[in-house]
Amino acid sequence: MMGDTKDAMESESVLTKQQRIAQNARTHPEVSFSSLAYHIDMEWMREAYRRTRKDAAPGVDEQTAEQFAEALETNLASLLERAKSGSYRAPPVRRVHIPKGDGGKETRPIGVPTFEDKVLQRAVAMVLEPLYEQDFLDCSWGFRPGRSPHQALQALWQQLMRMGGGWIIDLDIRKFFDTVSRSHLREILKKRVCDGVLTRLIGKWLNAGVLEEGQMHYPERGTPQGGVISPMLSNIYLHEVLDRWFVEVVQKHLAGQAFLVRFADDAVLVFREEREARRAMAVLPKRFAKYGLSIHPEKTRIVRFTRPEDGAPNSSEPFNFLGFTHYWGSSRKGKWIVKRKTAATRFTRALRAIGQWCRSHRHLPVAEQQAVLRQKLLGHYGYYGITGNVRWLANMLHEVQRVWHRWLARRGSCFNWEQGRRLLARYPLPPIRVVHSVYAANL
Repeated sequence: MMGDTKDAMESESVLTKQQRIAQNARTHPEVSFSSLAYHIDMEWMREAYRRTRKDAAPGVDEQTAEQFAEALETNLASLLERAKSGSYRAPPVRRVHIPKGDGGKETRPIGVPTFEDKVLQRAVAMVLEPLYEQDFLDCSWGFRPGRSPHQALQALWQQLMRMGGGWIIDLDIRKFFDTVSRSHLREILKKRVCDGVLTRLIGKWLNAGVLEEGQMHYPERGTPQGGVISPMLSNIYLHEVLDRWFVEVVQKHLAGQAFLVRFADDAVLVFREEREARRAMAVLPKRFAKYGLSIHPEKTRIVRFTRPEDGAPNSSEPFNFLGFTHYWGSSRKGKWIVKRKTAATRFTRALRAIGQWCRSHRHLPVAEQQAVLRQKLLGHYGYYGITGNVRWLANMLHEVQRVWHRWLARRGSCFNWEQGRRLLARYPLPPIRVVHSVYAANL
């Protein structure tokens, strides 16, 4: 009980410091702050440790969260002293590759820092967050406190409905995390952060190197995916490259309405007028090239997403954003509305992963399999369970039942479909659930 009280008091102390940083950032929007690291003390480090995920894979040193916690106070004090004195050496990031899940052979590189490194990155992110939250714009939704993918989807839906659709630039930045220009990132950071301790640590993380299949690599560009600090750095970078440019330059030269919704490096730009969308499309590659980035020439496209005329055929094109396919459809009252359904690539990815799990664990007791599949489906409903997507939720439930039955049947030749039906009745999977109502607000 006393430990819980102490933790709560320390969290409150950290929150007070963060509020002070935020107030200074609001009061001085053009100032670059040189005194930020002094906020990081043992209370701050304990809070950073509490906020660090404990069940993730270990880094190159193989140290787990449990091992770090065995001498927690000593380890945190040592980490704090090395960070402040400049003697901290950022370890290389262990890189693994995971399938992108779109049915192709492409993989996505994921960086796995050491646990100690994650704690220190969290501590620095906790300083940067209240500062940059005063600068970030409403169009940015990814990896920010109190913001979620579903809020980004809601904002997009509301503005599309209000504007009656339009012409959309479906933006795809080619290998964003691998191609961020570190020199440009340092220049962008200097506008708000000139604290030597923080800039030195960020520089060490960017140059720490990557360990992949036993070989060390030192990329000259990019930020390591998987690092705790990477989402913050990516938001800072794209705030300058895209968000501010769109709001302060593009929108001011438009005759019609336009808006931007960005979640990390995934973004859509919506214009009422086709000619203005095409003008922006022509400028985007130059804007990104200025900061060392490139637009994917095949995946970035202009989509006609205008509201269909009553009685006329639907000539608009669908587009994907945050795992959902967006399209115009008819409501129960016969009105054209923006609808969403699970993107086909995401559906396939999820089903393939569940099928692989069923194959690998088919000899477990049926009750144990049911418990795991239940959690997997509830997680799927938790993200894709939005109004209007019931059909695809039902498809997922049906396909999971079919795949589960198929792999259980491999356990014995006497297992038939009637037995499978009785088994599903005895060990039912959770029925579909609509968790997020995206049509409820501000119609």
